[in-house]
Amino acid sequence: MLLGCTVAGWLPQWLAGWMLLASVWTFVLYWRDKRAATRAQQRTPERTLQVLALLGGWPGALFAQSLLRHKNRKVSFQQVFWICVVANAACTMALLRAFG
Repeated sequence: MLLGCTVAGWLPQWLAGWMLLASVWTFVLYWRDKRAATRAQQRTPERTLQVLALLGGWPGALFAQSLLRHKNRKVSFQQVFWICVVANAACTMALLRAFG
Protein backbone atom coordinates (compact mmCIF):
# COMPACT_ATOMS: atom_id res chain seq x y z
CA MET A 1 0.00 0.00 0.00
CA LEU A 2 2.75 2.44 1.00
CA LEU A 3 4.79 1.53 -2.05
CA GLY A 4 1.82 1.98 -4.38
CA CYS A 5 0.94 5.39 -2.94
CA THR A 6 4.58 6.49 -3.13
CA VAL A 7 5.01 5.32 -6.74
CA ALA A 8 1.75 7.05 -7.70
CA GLY A 9 3.12 10.26 -6.22
CA TRP A 10 0.42 10.54 -3.56
CA LEU A 11 2.81 10.02 -0.68
CA PRO A 12 6.19 11.76 -0.43
CA GLN A 13 9.16 9.42 -0.12
CA TRP A 14 10.15 10.83 3.26
CA LEU A 15 6.68 10.14 4.66
CA ALA A 16 6.60 6.63 3.22
CA GLY A 17 10.03 6.01 4.70
CA TRP A 18 8.87 7.25 8.11
CA MET A 19 5.78 5.04 8.01
CA LEU A 20 7.85 2.04 6.98
CA LEU A 21 10.33 2.62 9.80
CA ALA A 22 7.53 3.18 12.33
CA SER A 23 5.74 0.06 11.10
CA VAL A 24 8.81 -2.14 11.42
CA TRP A 25 9.53 -0.79 14.92
CA THR A 26 5.88 -1.30 15.92
CA PHE A 27 5.89 -4.87 14.59
CA VAL A 28 9.04 -5.62 16.60
CA LEU A 29 7.46 -4.24 19.77
CA TYR A 30 4.32 -6.33 19.23
CA TRP A 31 6.52 -9.40 18.74
CA ARG A 32 8.50 -8.65 21.91
CA ASP A 33 5.29 -8.05 23.87
CA LYS A 34 3.78 -11.32 22.65
CA ARG A 35 6.94 -13.15 23.64
CA ALA A 36 6.99 -11.45 27.05
CA ALA A 37 3.34 -12.40 27.59
CA THR A 38 4.04 -16.08 26.97
CA ARG A 39 7.08 -15.99 29.29
CA ALA A 40 5.47 -13.95 32.08
CA GLN A 41 8.04 -11.17 31.62
CA GLN A 42 7.70 -7.40 31.67
CA ARG A 43 5.28 -6.28 28.97
CA THR A 44 5.29 -3.31 26.61
CA PRO A 45 2.70 -0.79 27.82
CA GLU A 46 -0.40 -0.63 25.62
CA ARG A 47 -0.03 3.14 25.51
CA THR A 48 3.36 2.71 23.79
CA LEU A 49 1.83 0.46 21.13
CA GLN A 50 -1.03 2.93 20.60
CA VAL A 51 1.26 5.95 20.31
CA LEU A 52 3.37 4.16 17.70
CA ALA A 53 0.21 3.36 15.74
CA LEU A 54 -0.81 7.02 15.95
CA LEU A 55 2.63 8.13 14.73
CA GLY A 56 2.36 6.05 11.56
CA GLY A 57 3.19 2.53 12.67
CA TRP A 58 -0.36 1.25 12.32
CA PRO A 59 0.34 -0.84 9.19
CA GLY A 60 2.99 -2.77 11.14
CA ALA A 61 0.63 -3.04 14.10
CA LEU A 62 -2.14 -4.41 11.91
CA PHE A 63 0.24 -6.92 10.35
CA ALA A 64 1.50 -7.98 13.80
CA GLN A 65 -2.04 -8.35 15.14
CA SER A 66 -2.89 -10.62 12.24
CA LEU A 67 0.32 -12.64 12.02
CA LEU A 68 1.05 -12.96 15.74
CA ARG A 69 -2.59 -13.00 16.87
CA HIS A 70 -1.70 -10.46 19.49
CA LYS A 71 -3.97 -7.71 20.85
CA ASN A 72 -6.57 -8.56 18.21
CA ARG A 73 -9.30 -9.76 20.60
CA LYS A 74 -9.09 -7.14 23.33
CA VAL A 75 -12.02 -4.85 22.50
CA SER A 76 -10.84 -1.84 24.52
CA PHE A 77 -7.42 -1.99 22.84
CA GLN A 78 -8.96 -2.35 19.38
CA GLN A 79 -11.25 0.64 19.91
CA VAL A 80 -8.31 2.91 20.75
CA PHE A 81 -6.21 1.36 17.98
CA TRP A 82 -8.76 2.16 15.28
CA ILE A 83 -9.16 5.70 16.60
CA CYS A 84 -5.37 6.04 16.22
CA VAL A 85 -5.54 4.70 12.66
CA VAL A 86 -8.27 7.15 11.67
CA ALA A 87 -6.48 10.03 13.39
CA ASN A 88 -3.22 9.20 11.64
CA ALA A 89 -4.93 8.93 8.25
CA ALA A 90 -6.75 12.24 8.80
CA CYS A 91 -3.56 14.02 9.86
CA THR A 92 -1.66 12.55 6.91
CA MET A 93 -4.35 13.70 4.48
CA ALA A 94 -4.43 17.18 6.05
CA LEU A 95 -0.62 17.38 5.87
CA LEU A 96 -0.60 16.33 2.24
CA ARG A 97 -3.39 18.75 1.35
CA ALA A 98 -1.67 21.67 3.10
CA PHE A 99 1.84 21.02 1.79
CA GLY A 100 1.25 18.79 -1.23
